Amino acid sequence: MFYLSNPMSIFVTYIRVRNPALLFSLFLLTVSLATVGSSTAPAQKKAKDDRSGYDRSARATLLHPAIVYVTPSDDAEHIAEVAPGHEVVVIERNGSWVRVFANTDTADKQSEDDQPEFNTDPTVTPASGWIRDKGIVTQTTAGGDAILYGSAANLEDEAAQPHAPKGAAEQAHLLYRRVAEYFPDSPLAAESLFRAADVRWQLDKADISTLPSAHEQEAYLRPQIYEGDMQRVLKLYPATKFAALAAYDLIDNKLCGDWQGLPKCPEMEAVLYEKYADRYSDSPKAAEALYHALYREAALVELYKAQEEQKRSQQAAANAQSLAIELKQRFPQSDYAARAASIAYRVQQGIAVYGSDRE
Repeated sequence: MFYLSNPMSIFVTYIRVRNPALLFSLFLLTVSLATVGSSTAPAQKKAKDDRSGYDRSARATLLHPAIVYVTPSDDAEHIAEVAPGHEVVVIERNGSWVRVFANTDTADKQSEDDQPEFNTDPTVTPASGWIRDKGIVTQTTAGGDAILYGSAANLEDEAAQPHAPKGAAEQAHLLYRRVAEYFPDSPLAAESLFRAADVRWQLDKADISTLPSAHEQEAYLRPQIYEGDMQRVLKLYPATKFAALAAYDLIDNKLCGDWQGLPKCPEMEAVLYEKYADRYSDSPKAAEALYHALYREAALVELYKAQEEQKRSQQAAANAQSLAIELKQRFPQSDYAARAASIAYRVQQGIAVYGSDRE
């Protein structure tokens, strides 16, 4: 029977490992082995190690920036700072202090296919030390799911404001993610996982849009937005509105950067949006998808005319009218229904939707 009497001994053995992520994984492994060992060892031995505190170690995240000290004292040397949303492993408590192993600035991964979070620095070594016992949320914190979700929502709102605090969006992403990780049975779990994915998606999308390749016609000629988080939403919460929202975001990776005045792109994109609206008919994004399909059909009216394809231009105009009617019938109260009616009217009047409408 294997039993790990002192998990920190193995941790110390690997303290010189250069890979921070591996170092952190080794520590978590030793803690897990200690827990397994304590559950299978004789009762007397188990009671002794219960008092040691190692098998009470727990993953936790922080709601505020926390300084890691060498010793439990405000006058002690600072080792590192842990930002909101990043994880620590609680090793022991001492009054108002908590000894932790802090996973600061290392790749936050759920699987081998995950990409590192937000350009983390691989040279930074995780720190073992002491932090103040406040703002620490674990899987056993009462109401922890709502606390984490609310904190993430507040940060997401701050990130959307002018002169947003540095790192607010990234911290919102991580805190949303912790809700789903720590409280998978929470009614907030599905939405939190999607919102975590969406925050990261929008950040990556904005970054990619600044690159010269963002204007390339073909989608494969520009960097793709990381899909792992969105795919996880689809896998864990299928047939929910959050899966539908994730599927809508994923369309971004298939869109052209620039149509370059050719019908190829709007043809393909109109099909993508129509298929989405059919497959996810109850999605909060269904009306928007139909509108985008209609707009592309309306644009094709002029693009086909430029290539002297009158029949195809007329068919695109008919498609635009049909989609406007569908929007009005399915989503009469949506702004997109009114916007679609406006586009359809322009097409009917022979006013160009794409390009110049000057006579």
